[in-house]
Amino acid sequence: MSIWSRISDALSALAKGEGLSQVFERLKTPPEKSVAFTIAVIALSAKMAKADGLVTRSEVMAFREVFHIAPEDEAGAARVFNLARQDVAGFEEYAKRIRAMFQTDQTVLIDLMEGLFHIAMADGTYHPNEDSFLERVAEIFDLTERQFAGLRCRFVPDAKPDPFNVLGVTPDTPIDEIKQKWRRLVVESHPDQMIARGVPEEAIKMSEKRLIAINNAWEEISSRHAA
Repeated sequence: MSIWSRISDALSALAKGEGLSQVFERLKTPPEKSVAFTIAVIALSAKMAKADGLVTRSEVMAFREVFHIAPEDEAGAARVFNLARQDVAGFEEYAKRIRAMFQTDQTVLIDLMEGLFHIAMADGTYHPNEDSFLERVAEIFDLTERQFAGLRCRFVPDAKPDPFNVLGVTPDTPIDEIKQKWRRLVVESHPDQMIARGVPEEAIKMSEKRLIAINNAWEEISSRHAA
C-alpha cells in the first residue's frame, strides 16, 4: 500500500465537519508517523501558499521533487492540499499539533522545515510573508534562531551562506567539536536514519541537498582552520 493510499484511509476516518488538523490526533505512533509527516508538509505548504497569495506551477513541481507522486495518487495529494487551504484552523494550530506529535525527536521537525523551504523557494522568490510564516513555524517547533538561520542560508540565495550556521555551531566552537557535529549530522541525514524517524521513502530525496550543504560547510571550516 502506497503512502498516498494510507493518507486516503486517514482522511476517510474524519468525521463529518472535522478539519484536517484532527488527523494529527490519530497518527501518533509508527508506522503512521510517516503518514503524519507527509500530511504535515502538504498542510503547512497549503497554508504557506496562502501567505504569499497564490499557488504557482513551480511550487507544485517543487512538491513533486520532495515527494514522488504517481499519477494515480495525485487526487489524494490534491485532496489533502485543498482540505488544508479550506480548513478554518490556522497554520499555528497545525504546527502545534505537529510539534506535540514529534516532541521526542526534533530532527523530524527540521526534516519538515527543509521540505517547506524547498517549496517556498520553488518560484525563485522568497516572499517576506513566507519568511514570517516559516520563522513562526520554527518558533513553534522550538528551533533556535541559529537552527532557523542555518536552514534559511541553505535555501535562500540572498541569505549569506555561513558554514557555521549550516552545522549549527559558532566560530568559537573548537574544531574537534565541529568535526563531531558534522559527523553526527551526516549520520542523521542518511536515508535509513530518516526513514527510521518517520520521513517517508517518497521524501528521502531531501537528504541529498542536506548532505551536500553539510559536507561543503565542513570542508570550508576545516580549510579555514588548516590555513
